[in-house]
Amino acid sequence: MFIIELTYKKELSEVEKFLEDHKKFLDKNYEKKNFLCSGRKEPRTGGVILSNLLTRKEVEYIIQKDPFFINDIAKYNIIEFYPSKYLEEFSNCMK
Repeated sequence: MFIIELTYKKELSEVEKFLEDHKKFLDKNYEKKNFLCSGRKEPRTGGVILSNLLTRKEVEYIIQKDPFFINDIAKYNIIEFYPSKYLEEFSNCMK
């Protein structure tokens, strides 16, 4: 499992220009079951995506398709972790 932390490199006015395309990118990956949840950070300096992909290579490959990556809007910090405790309701999310 991976936490993908995005930190904006540009002003919010630039972020807004690519936000709809970024949301389409997220929707596509939700449809493929690659992402479990996502949202913006507070204060609004970026966002976080929780992914159940199996390898860092998969995460890196998918991130390269994000309009925020393509247009140099955000930098990405990928954190891999192995859940050892979670609500039973989330057991179907664990690969």
